[in-house]
Amino acid sequence: MLQIQENMQILSNLTSKFPTFLLAGIPGLESAHVWISIPFCCLYTTALSGNSMILFVIITQKSLHEPMYYFLSMLSAADLGLTVSTMSTTLSILWFDAIEINLDTCIIQMFFLHGFTFIESGVLVAMAFDRYVAICDPLRYTTLLTNSRIIQMGLLMTIRTLVLVVPPLLLLKPLYFCRTNVLSHSYCYHPDVIKLACSDTWANSICGLIDLILTTGIDTPCIILSYILIIHSVLSIASPEERHKVFNTCISHIGAVAVFYIPMMSLSLVHRYGPSAPKIVHSMMANIYLLLPPVLNPIIYSVKTKQIRKAIYSVFSLQNKQMIA
Repeated sequence: MLQIQENMQILSNLTSKFPTFLLAGIPGLESAHVWISIPFCCLYTTALSGNSMILFVIITQKSLHEPMYYFLSMLSAADLGLTVSTMSTTLSILWFDAIEINLDTCIIQMFFLHGFTFIESGVLVAMAFDRYVAICDPLRYTTLLTNSRIIQMGLLMTIRTLVLVVPPLLLLKPLYFCRTNVLSHSYCYHPDVIKLACSDTWANSICGLIDLILTTGIDTPCIILSYILIIHSVLSIASPEERHKVFNTCISHIGAVAVFYIPMMSLSLVHRYGPSAPKIVHSMMANIYLLLPPVLNPIIYSVKTKQIRKAIYSVFSLQNKQMIA
């Protein structure tokens, strides 16, 4: 009996139900964190200003009140959410070496981080459907993608996100965590947190697998199927100029899909098959995964979409006229 009590005491000393996690900066470069914060600040500023500008021009310019641009505004809103959800912890580490975060704060951050990630994935599917209807069934475009239907699609994405994100996070609360709770990234990431639990995580793993199947497992095939049908439709067009023109309308979306899914899959592979990889690889992949889409999406759509370019130019030219006046 005494031995059992001693074992329980040792276990309680080694584990905690209310842990404090230690976030990671850039491993091996801690002394240069202040200098590393400069490019990070530039990237965060680019992401915030770029996505805010996209949202602003879509809201204010009536010529952009069309389904394609409504979906683009959802994408920009998701990118803003992703940027804000990680910016505070990342810059706190780089500026103030504030690496501690408690479980409740960690769960809140994961709610927004994973939530906006799932929403962005859903928006990319909606945009693929938009391109499919516009190219393969243009006569029904206005009847299929009405304002009410776009609102319904947005609500469906939000409900799906809440249903998938909340259960895995609630299941973290009963877990016991080992005392050495050092995370791999500058933010809380669910697979990273789960690895530190000392108690059984079977239910958490099942929830994570279901989430993966119902997001990436469904969204990726839907996007691929849309483009298979688009390519089949485009190849039936006789004129090479018309083919090129139609394909050009998809370039921005293909770019957005690439900058979202490639870093996400790379980070998943690093977590699953690269435990022996240098810590700096984990850290850089994690930062690329969340910073690349918000930074590049506004640039891609501004460069490749003529209507967005015109709208941004008209906003700036109007401001210049007002300043001169």
